[in-house]
Amino acid sequence: MTAFPFVLMYHSVGRGVSAAEDPYRVTVTPERLDGHLRAMRRQGLRGMSMRDLLATGGRGMGLTFDDGYADFLDEALPVLRRHGATATLYVLAGRLGGENAWDPEGPRKKLMTAEQVRTAAAAGMEIGSHGMLHRCLPELTAAELREETVESRVRLAEVTGAPVEGLAYPFGEVGDREIVAARAAGYDHAVAVALPAGVSACRHALPRAYAGQRDGDLRLFAKRLRQRLRERR
Repeated sequence: MTAFPFVLMYHSVGRGVSAAEDPYRVTVTPERLDGHLRAMRRQGLRGMSMRDLLATGGRGMGLTFDDGYADFLDEALPVLRRHGATATLYVLAGRLGGENAWDPEGPRKKLMTAEQVRTAAAAGMEIGSHGMLHRCLPELTAAELREETVESRVRLAEVTGAPVEGLAYPFGEVGDREIVAARAAGYDHAVAVALPAGVSACRHALPRAYAGQRDGDLRLFAKRLRQRLRERR
């Protein structure tokens, strides 16, 4: 892979949530997701999970959904199927069936149960880890970091009956220690968001572009162009 792939980061997909009710902008409508996939197809990019994307050497566009919101099955999966797309769901092993308690000012949203995670996996989606409890990894002790990376991977493998190969760093926060921990835990890849100064992109620190309700075709194109320009520097 000569260049790092273009990867979009989503969270929840649903309807009826106003911007005022969603201060962290975690929600896109199914129609907006559909528009994003159509726009990317016009640029020759088919959406796929990180597992599928990396297997092709990055020839496509990564689709990732953080936190494991329960609305994925009803709202996002039908859209992905229409486009022949797959995606990676990064779920929280310690919050299955719970809520997004780490977003104090946002709307309370249900997270997938273990059974719903298995349903998504059976539909061809990749299941990755987002840690145990959505804690900022650079702030944790060594023992806590191990729990978030190693224990979450073990638990999710028990849920799905398959190896868990991907990790998404909560809040996108990552440093050299966390990259080493991801590798040591056995992950094949790990994704962040924008990488901090001093951290170079690699297979265990792949940058992603946030995709939100306000992103139309031109904004998505600009985000892809921005990544290409960064790669050339």
